[in-house]
Amino acid sequence: MKTTGWGIIGPGAIAQNFADGLAGSASGRLVAIASRDPARRQAFAAKNSVAAAHVHADYAALVADPAVEAVYVSTPHPFHAEHAILAIRAGKPVLVEKPAGLTAAQVAGLVELAALSGVLFMEAYMYRCHPQIARLLEILKSGEIGTPRHIRTSFGFTAGFDPSSRLYDRALGGGGILDVGGYPVSLARLVAGAAAGQPFADPVTVKGSGILGKSGVDEVAYGILTFAGGFTAEISCAIARNMDNNAVIFGDKGRIELTDPWVPGRNAGPSDTTILVTVGGKTRVEALRHREHLFTFEAEMASRAVASRAPQAPHPAMGLADSLGNAATLDRWRAELGYVTVAEDPKLNRALPPILPKGLPQVPKVALDGVALPVSRLVMGCDNKNDIGAGAVIWDAWMEAGGNTFDTGFVYGGGLHETVLGQWIANRGVAGETVVIVKGAHTPYCTPRSIGAQLEISLDRLGLDRAPIYILHRDNPQVPVGEFMEALNVLHRAGRIGIFGGSNWSVARIAEANAYAAAHGLQPMRVLNNNLSLAVMERPVWAGCVTSNTPETLEFLRKTGMTHLSWSSQARGYFLPEPFRNRLPQDTSPETCFGSPANAERRRRAETLAARRGVSAHNIATAWVLAQDFPSFALIGPRSPAEISTTLPAFGTPLSAQEAAWLNLESEVSPI
Repeated sequence: MKTTGWGIIGPGAIAQNFADGLAGSASGRLVAIASRDPARRQAFAAKNSVAAAHVHADYAALVADPAVEAVYVSTPHPFHAEHAILAIRAGKPVLVEKPAGLTAAQVAGLVELAALSGVLFMEAYMYRCHPQIARLLEILKSGEIGTPRHIRTSFGFTAGFDPSSRLYDRALGGGGILDVGGYPVSLARLVAGAAAGQPFADPVTVKGSGILGKSGVDEVAYGILTFAGGFTAEISCAIARNMDNNAVIFGDKGRIELTDPWVPGRNAGPSDTTILVTVGGKTRVEALRHREHLFTFEAEMASRAVASRAPQAPHPAMGLADSLGNAATLDRWRAELGYVTVAEDPKLNRALPPILPKGLPQVPKVALDGVALPVSRLVMGCDNKNDIGAGAVIWDAWMEAGGNTFDTGFVYGGGLHETVLGQWIANRGVAGETVVIVKGAHTPYCTPRSIGAQLEISLDRLGLDRAPIYILHRDNPQVPVGEFMEALNVLHRAGRIGIFGGSNWSVARIAEANAYAAAHGLQPMRVLNNNLSLAVMERPVWAGCVTSNTPETLEFLRKTGMTHLSWSSQARGYFLPEPFRNRLPQDTSPETCFGSPANAERRRRAETLAARRGVSAHNIATAWVLAQDFPSFALIGPRSPAEISTTLPAFGTPLSAQEAAWLNLESEVSPI
């Protein structure tokens, strides 16, 4: 039988457990080790008989080692995501110790990169691979205790306070939730899923309390999870308090207790455990006897998954969506306690390695008159990231993809989203490399007097001294257009804004504004920022929204050559496959705002052309916005690096004028 050759990054105690597990595995073997500490790597290599040629001082060298067919990551918590990315981008399957990332945003980047790259990703919750979990699921499925209704589970111990210990050091991802909280969370989600006939479930609500110690990490944490269907969970964890470290599942007819769910038996074996099943007041004891090393089950399962080229480990090991749901729940639990990781700290956040799959097109940049830097043809919308931990992962990926332009607004998140973007710009030192579109004067404060005051607040939040592109977020027809133009020109002359324009303005008002500017020797509006997508907006996404996909507006843009920045350029996902179209609230969903027979025909044509080009209809719709015969830029709102990845093929799909006209129903002459 062919065995999988494993390389280990980070030779600590848990790595030795995995190495011992591999030694007892029929399907895996240890072939390489990497550590930046010479003494540690040599000692580990000697103990585990790793040949000198495969003892690496550099992690990149390990993932490039031809003998390494899979990589196990066991460095400290803050480096899990970073080192897993190295492996995945090298095309190597990866088993990464929990937590796979400090935040759900990091884990999302990992699992999506693995999925797009066709590489196995598995989070190392060893207990999920032990036979007791498979047996638990069998008992639950049998209905012996009826429908599962509740679980009470904990993982806590007392470690004496040591600020230099990884358990108490915030810089090393310390605290109970990140170290052991994932165990009760993952088991609760597993059992909640079994109750609903699913592999796992994610909680609807997460409530928590606990103690943040003097080093800033959670020393004790308690939580209550509520799931759809009424299943509930009591969870707890600690690094400064001993707990029962068991799991009790309550059903309609009885209960199940796992006496030692997390470390059943001894590491070296036997890995024995017991399951107690109580029904009608009578308890049955199931004794599970296994001679194997505790980590052999995980090593064998992962090795077999690698050998079979599986995209993820088999259930009940942690799959991609399972890991992401677990990370999101841990985020919510930490937030209840107010524990901010170093990944979410504006001063301490570090960039991950490149996180997009290799070989993707880059976002092109073009010169825009009046803007010092070239402007990327796609513009990153920044209205959905509440902290730098969530924003940095995607904005770093955006720069990696060649994007340099960001769109924000005074009202987004009540000002929070401007602040978070500004924190990232300062942290990365990229103020001189990025173009930030600033918007202000939204209804009901759409007045000339509001513009300057809001601009100063926006620039302060962003940490910038000027806005290279400034947009009035709405129009107010009750205000004479000349008053807006005078106010904007005052800011332009003061060097506080560069070129400017209007969002959700009619072309009649734009023309009136520019006629006023010409008559008074002022700078004109140079930018229109309306919706422009292949699907025509049939119902405004929000009150006051305007579409530019009308014959009148398109002709105005062609005639004047005005720059158009299109928001919702992808029609809120209207061109995505059906399962992915329905992720937004019903009142602003793609079908609600863009659904019509004409748009359905546009989508059908986009799908037809996409099949011919080997891309998605979503890519064709983006390419249509970029193919206009006036300066056209598309604002996009990806929530993760993967959504950037799936948008970039639009740049490998240029459309002819004939194709663009046919897609927009302006021609019945098929170009196919």
